[in-house]
Amino acid sequence: QVQLVESGGGLVQAGESLRLSCAASGTIFGIDAMGWYRQAPGNQREFVASISSGGSTNYAVSVKGRFTISRDNAKNTVYLQMDSLKPEDTAVYYCNVVHRYASGSRYNYWGQGTQVTVSS
Repeated sequence: QVQLVESGGGLVQAGESLRLSCAASGTIFGIDAMGWYRQAPGNQREFVASISSGGSTNYAVSVKGRFTISRDNAKNTVYLQMDSLKPEDTAVYYCNVVHRYASGSRYNYWGQGTQVTVSS
């Protein structure tokens, strides 16, 4: 079993920055992709950014150039640096980790979510 603990959310003004962290713990064999998703009130959960085990990154168009995803494999932690925040970035942000078991099977784990609120 893998547990994910997120931190770093909060209330900021437009143009400011926040850094989210998500640490995986428990019985970890291997971690493939790590990523972030978000869900605003009344909306479906949407992809924000991901990073592969080799460091390749992908971003949603809406955050490209403003957000940076990174990971520390030694700490089983993924980060999301969010700069130039906009009110439309307001949402609950969820960490996602693809865990690889010794059998080769994979399972998606989700964090509990952290609230990010950007005021105008």
